Amino acid sequence: MAGRLEGKVALVSGGARGQGRSHALRLAEEGADIITFDVVAPIDGVEYPAPTAEDLAETVAQVEALDRRIVARTADVRDWAAVKAVVDEGVAELGGRLDVVSASAGIFTFGTPAVEESEESWDTMLDINLKGVWRTVKAAAPHMIEAGNGGSVVLTSSTAGLQGTANVGSYTAAKHGVVGLMRTLALELGTHRIRVNTVHPTAVSTPMVLNDALYRLFAPDLENPTEDVFRERIEALHALPVSAVEPVDISNAIVWLSSEEARYVTGTEIKVDAGFTL
Repeated sequence: MAGRLEGKVALVSGGARGQGRSHALRLAEEGADIITFDVVAPIDGVEYPAPTAEDLAETVAQVEALDRRIVARTADVRDWAAVKAVVDEGVAELGGRLDVVSASAGIFTFGTPAVEESEESWDTMLDINLKGVWRTVKAAAPHMIEAGNGGSVVLTSSTAGLQGTANVGSYTAAKHGVVGLMRTLALELGTHRIRVNTVHPTAVSTPMVLNDALYRLFAPDLENPTEDVFRERIEALHALPVSAVEPVDISNAIVWLSSEEARYVTGTEIKVDAGFTL
């Protein structure tokens, strides 16, 4: 049985590991060829380890094992020229079309009240998590419009894009900004049959969440909190009895939003949050 995205081409930002890799693999499983990029270098102020070139190579190997084509490059979403070059090259190599965009590259920093956060930290967060999303769509949309096939753009926001989150000011502001960008893009691109939506994950089992710095945030009363302690405490914030969802849970939402099953779904916030925002 043919996949729901057979013959289509999908762009995934942040594809070296975590959610980005999962999105690339699920889209490929449904028949799409993949364009992806990631920064594969440390970012100032981010406490968890950065993805590596080896991580990006592993994404390539896993997509190719599904018998799909993939164009993968190193690029930073803060670098417009680099993002545009990757997208242009990928579209040219994969037949001149682009049908799906998953703007998922992002970082997470935390622990400082908004009025105490440094300008450098604020600027880095907004440049990656909001302006980087805009750059990704800016590079992709002209190709989608020119091909004339319509398509789907899914921007990764967060539960922090729907509600306030103490000590996570710049991240919360950026993720709220992604929702505003989505709503505007849905209006501007709708005449081209391009749908635009956001997904809002709760904690996801990736290096962005499963790290010592976040464990300490959730257990400041303990000297060396463990992953088990973190999972126990965050589970209490969910309506469903789960501590963190898996990357594929977000990927499945993106696949559905990008399929014909969601052909009239646009301008919508899809929560995959186990009831966190309740």
